[in-house]
Amino acid sequence: MALTPVQNQTPAFTAAVAAGAGAFFGLFVGTAQGSGFLGLIIGAVLLGVLGFVFTSLTAQEKPIRWAVLAVFAVAGFFIGGFPALVIGALFGWFAGWFIFWLATSRYRATLAPYLTPGQVLWHYSFRVICGAIFVFLITPILVVMPLSFNAENFFTFTPEMLRFDPEGYSLKHYRDFFTNADWQQALWNSLSIAPMATLLSVGFGTLAAIGLSQPHVPFRRAIMAILISPMIVPLIISAAGMYFFYSRIGLQGTYFGVVLAHAALGIPFVIITVTATLVGFDRSLTRAAANMGAGPVTTFFRVQMPLILPGVISGGLFAFITSFDEVVVVLFVGSAGQKTLPWQMFTGLREQISPTILAVATILVVISICLLTTVEMLRRRSERLRGMSPS
Repeated sequence: MALTPVQNQTPAFTAAVAAGAGAFFGLFVGTAQGSGFLGLIIGAVLLGVLGFVFTSLTAQEKPIRWAVLAVFAVAGFFIGGFPALVIGALFGWFAGWFIFWLATSRYRATLAPYLTPGQVLWHYSFRVICGAIFVFLITPILVVMPLSFNAENFFTFTPEMLRFDPEGYSLKHYRDFFTNADWQQALWNSLSIAPMATLLSVGFGTLAAIGLSQPHVPFRRAIMAILISPMIVPLIISAAGMYFFYSRIGLQGTYFGVVLAHAALGIPFVIITVTATLVGFDRSLTRAAANMGAGPVTTFFRVQMPLILPGVISGGLFAFITSFDEVVVVLFVGSAGQKTLPWQMFTGLREQISPTILAVATILVVISICLLTTVEMLRRRSERLRGMSPS
């Protein structure tokens, strides 16, 4: 197979690809200014012209990149002040780097030399698509977090915030959360329900995963499908079914009923994570323990549990997050005495628009990030124990 040489690109190629990137970013900037189509055209033309001109100036790459950054930063300042200056500087840095990255063919430096142009295009297109999806998912979170520090009772960025004026920022919404009796009661309810639901989920889910991992268990696939169905069935259907069932047995509106409902939602996560951990488990260890005289309970706690513990903890963390963030089921099976934090947020959005909701959302996001970071660390530890590469 012929090898593709790494050499400087033609001005036409660099201009075409740079124009596509400029159109992509120009669409967002133009939409923010009220005309997405105009922004698309301006962005494509601007970066296309820069790409065509700079291709023959690769020897002066460093000063040209600094000049582009300065020009875009100054233009942004005149258009929208200091915030636009920061955005313009970032865009200018990206434009200069991207054009010379294309013109000098540095994008092929880390790729196999036998890849065809189509394969190279797909390699980077796939990453751009994944990045765009990630930005689409993460942007709402990034917007909510700074809004929680708004000094006014608004759900929008005030002129003071856009100017980075310290007077536009305040911690009053966080103070309201920690001093308001309704919010504190909801927080206490969540902290009293989620741990109990997590314990039940971990207990039942771990036992179910161990049992279903045995090859002699009949109808294993059918039982597994039933146990993980709360993850598949729409939540509103599960909540309605729980409501009618609990109302007949007297659990509707009780603390124990909410705990059981959240445990049912968390069990599938424990089953999946523990089952994945058991895939690499050496069953000869349990047989060796039995041959040495250890009973089933001793074998489980002294041999099996230490090796599958990362999967058990990961499933427990997912179950805790599910219970702590759940609102639909608790609306059906709970009562005013079990009003959790998400329920209080939902009520606040429906009855009174208070930025305190944004402060609570930010706190929940931080908690979720910490828990998911712990899950990733446990995953890597589990793979190291099984002799696998964490990647």
